[in-house]
Amino acid sequence: MIKDEEIQINTSVRRVSMADYLSPQVRAIKPSGIRRFFDLASGRKDIITLGVGEPDFVTPWHVREACVYSLEMGKTQYTSNSGTPELREQIGIYLNNQFDVTYDPAKEILVTVGGSEAIDLALRVLITPGDEILVPEPCYISYSPITSLSGGVPVGIETFAKDQFKLTAQALKAALTPRSKVLVLSYPSNPTGAIMTYEDWLPIAKIVEENDLIVISDEIYAELTYGSKHVSFASLPGMKDRTVLVSGFSKAFAMTGWRIGYACGHPEIIAAMLKIHQYTVMCAPIMAQVAALEALKNGLEEKDRMIESYNQRRRLVVHGFREIGLECHEPQGAFYAFPSIKSTGLSSDEFATALLNERNVAAVPGDVFGLGGEGYLRCSYATSVSQLTEAIERIGAFVLNLRKNR
Repeated sequence: MIKDEEIQINTSVRRVSMADYLSPQVRAIKPSGIRRFFDLASGRKDIITLGVGEPDFVTPWHVREACVYSLEMGKTQYTSNSGTPELREQIGIYLNNQFDVTYDPAKEILVTVGGSEAIDLALRVLITPGDEILVPEPCYISYSPITSLSGGVPVGIETFAKDQFKLTAQALKAALTPRSKVLVLSYPSNPTGAIMTYEDWLPIAKIVEENDLIVISDEIYAELTYGSKHVSFASLPGMKDRTVLVSGFSKAFAMTGWRIGYACGHPEIIAAMLKIHQYTVMCAPIMAQVAALEALKNGLEEKDRMIESYNQRRRLVVHGFREIGLECHEPQGAFYAFPSIKSTGLSSDEFATALLNERNVAAVPGDVFGLGGEGYLRCSYATSVSQLTEAIERIGAFVLNLRKNR
């Protein structure tokens, strides 16, 4: 029996606040700059939101109906950790038909909870603490924080409007060090709308091969291109085994809330990702998998109609920004415009904050997307033509007022 006097409590390490219990990596991560402006806009009257990257279309009825019917039939169980065989097979067929890449559904495809989980899993299985992860920027905001959480070191590679925000071989070479291990690619790009052609990819693939890099290719916007068909990095000669292809159903199929995505790659990498997936989320929800299967089998026409609508809005928005005196490179993919606001003399954050407060238009300051984002504004055109037209008018009035008051 332990006597009271034998019990010792070390009070010298007592934590002052609850925050002291958190890991240093988590404490160091900044909250999402996108969500900050979304929250600021929430609840405002007469607000036009160009901030969150979400289609304004509702998931097609036949996709929702397939899910409802599956529930009526009692399909509420776990699936295979990798996803249902039917969905993995259909993903393989779709990728082969659309983007000329072939994967074995049994060993090379993993169904995940959105593309975000796939990115997280891929980085976690590839990173040994201290590895450098190369990330062309401006880019989607999650890559660097996930890298840091996994013990890696994110290394931004700045891209420029003069290059149409494409990754150049020169910039990639300049970022390489002996610790470089993974190159994260995100084309079509969020936030710039940039794409990479086959010719653009060839010198990048050569550098990847010569420097023994692994690529995580986030192709969530692959279907949303205008004029040029998307070229998957995995389709280049010798790149399939070096590439983890990540995609999903959120953007092209208007299925953001279903949280269904997938990763494709070398069997050993997919098997490693599956280990973490098994211990964390078990499997993607069966209802979402049923819906995704229906979307791939019977939803391609609706997808194409939505893309054509985005294309019309793209032209409207780019023309509108140029008309009000804001330079705007023409996005060739995704559903974002990335106008320059440098001529106004305001920082991205100052411009976005004042625009929200004075004109009730919410957009995302470009600096939250990393290197090269300062001086720009991300505006999603995944909203109605009437809203976009009104937003451009309000932004034009805001910019005119700024110039008058200089």
